[in-house]
Amino acid sequence: MNKKVAIQGIKGSYHHSVAQAYFGEDVIVDECMSFQELVTSLENQKSTDAVMAIENSIAGSIIPNYAYIDEHHLTINGEYFLPIHHCLMALSGQDISDIKEVYSHPMALLQCKEFFRALPHIKLIEDADTADVAKRIQEKQLKGIAAVAGETAASIYDLHILAHNIQTIKSNSTRFFILNTQATTSSIEKTEINKASLKFLTDHKRGSLATVLNVMSDCSLNLTKIQSLPVIEMPWKYSFFVDVTFDAYQNYQKALSLLKIMALELKVLGEYKNQNG
Repeated sequence: MNKKVAIQGIKGSYHHSVAQAYFGEDVIVDECMSFQELVTSLENQKSTDAVMAIENSIAGSIIPNYAYIDEHHLTINGEYFLPIHHCLMALSGQDISDIKEVYSHPMALLQCKEFFRALPHIKLIEDADTADVAKRIQEKQLKGIAAVAGETAASIYDLHILAHNIQTIKSNSTRFFILNTQATTSSIEKTEINKASLKFLTDHKRGSLATVLNVMSDCSLNLTKIQSLPVIEMPWKYSFFVDVTFDAYQNYQKALSLLKIMALELKVLGEYKNQNG
């Protein structure tokens, strides 16, 4: 079966850019308007792989996506860091003073809040996808309406860019996971694997989390990310999602063997190649 990659959004979206960068320019994509739809595409084998945003350097983690990966038993097969350059775009012949409303994905709007603070005449409205707004403006010839999206969307949907790089922090980037189902085996050799994403639960005792983190440190694992999520069926208990990097796979294996004994529950969400460094 040829690769078909589920993305959140449509062609011209940031997810589409990552799919092209990771799988090749001619990648076939399944355009999904929500992360739930993306997960369903994988589960129903409509797609072989998926690209899912997981965190942004300004806006932080997309917490529901951790739950999607865990609950639907998806495997993280890789990661990709994409520099984000937001642009304000509209039909040609207009300038910023003509714009009354701006539509975009809520994460994109959040990343550009300082730019719009100086433009109180503009109403910000959350939408499902950056590129889909750009497409809609062109198809319906919407005047007085602008989109926040990437330059690729402006090019594909023939919109005029009113302002470049409007994100608050110019070195803005988003981390994406490359996902597939557990039935799909990874093509990465063990010798190339130097990063892993894990989920674990600890006992509700003082110092239990610190003990687990000490095991990671003792086994020469570098903790690069920790995110807690409440366990819905167990009030006031939390599961922890962590990313660790390591120089030697055997050190990671040693840590896993110890963590299986010490944690109430341990789940490997994915083993892959570190792309940030």
